[in-house]
Amino acid sequence: METATVQSELWGKAARDWADIQEPMNRPLWEAMLNATHVGPGTRLLDVGCGGGGASLLVAARGAQVTGLDAAEGLIAFARERAPNSEFRVGDMVDLPFADGAFDLVFAANSIQFAGDWLAALRELGRVCVLNGRIAVGLFGPPEKVAFRAIFETISAMLPEPLSGGGPFALSGPGKLEGLFEQAGLSVLASDEIDCPFGYPDFATFWRGTTAAGPFQSILPVVGEAQLKLALRDAVEPFCCGDGRILIRPNRFKYVVAAG
Repeated sequence: METATVQSELWGKAARDWADIQEPMNRPLWEAMLNATHVGPGTRLLDVGCGGGGASLLVAARGAQVTGLDAAEGLIAFARERAPNSEFRVGDMVDLPFADGAFDLVFAANSIQFAGDWLAALRELGRVCVLNGRIAVGLFGPPEKVAFRAIFETISAMLPEPLSGGGPFALSGPGKLEGLFEQAGLSVLASDEIDCPFGYPDFATFWRGTTAAGPFQSILPVVGEAQLKLALRDAVEPFCCGDGRILIRPNRFKYVVAAG
């Protein structure tokens, strides 16, 4: 639970900015994963690492029964506020508080790479999935296909030591996520990639959305707001449009679907 506690503190510091600005950038990934798993009326779905409930709202709109789980209390509070008819719990993805086979689909978008133990997390996803159900995991694709990589590289260069756990691309290498599924005893059925452009009306919005993420919250006390803001202004310069907007693309995300 130590890792979950740390993640809760980091991701909960600016929960509303994350949920309002940055989280919706993942919508193309969510929709691709939901389409690939044929989510519809009656589907019992667990959204692992649900954040502010953005994906959960899409699930509910399809008539499915959604339960969300996240380590960050601040994000769960926001999810409960925007989706009062769904169930949301604070918890750790390596120790899910649900019975075996409780869900038809276990869905984890942009969350597994932040688990303290990736294999344990995947095994837990498999445990709570009904026999012959589906498990869908999405995360950043190969770094060379992710323009937002420039932002992560900027903050990494400012740190005295690398971020613990491998960072956001920890499971993005060729076959790495698929290999973990196999180790967890789960049969991979399909995988694909989808582009998620990150667009912001101005730098102020980019700053609020980006620094709401856990990895950025972890380095703010180390490098200081003024220094980080200056570095990020330089990093986003290639993505600035003439009218002040910032458009960071392409950002390839990958997802894998496996049988429970």
